[in-house]
Amino acid sequence: MALQREEPSPRFLIHDRDTKFTGSFNEVFRSEGVKAVLTPIPAPNANAFCERWVGTVRAECLDWTLVLGRRHLERVLRTYVRHYNEARPHRGLDLHTPIGIPSLAVGDLRAADVRRRDVLGGLIHEYSVAA
Repeated sequence: MALQREEPSPRFLIHDRDTKFTGSFNEVFRSEGVKAVLTPIPAPNANAFCERWVGTVRAECLDWTLVLGRRHLERVLRTYVRHYNEARPHRGLDLHTPIGIPSLAVGDLRAADVRRRDVLGGLIHEYSVAA
């Protein structure tokens, strides 16, 4: 199973109460040590964070990429997730990344002080201060 290969293994599977998520579906994840958490009934916007993530990954990555198969899709998503968590600034977090690394400040840097790294074949560009 692909979950066994991941470095930090997932601890939770969050899904709504749709009938397509049966007990046997949850049992597959439970057998791997992943706890299934159901979204609350009176909270219709509980899926908003997941829907926002799916919209972001589609708009910034998948809509611009021709995916050639499952392995390619997994690699593209793994690369994008690393970029999203480590290099992409987030407005709601004072332009910090989710793991706490501040993004490049545009203050008084000269063009020679900045390095650009292409991600996903040049689809995304990451910038950092030259050492």
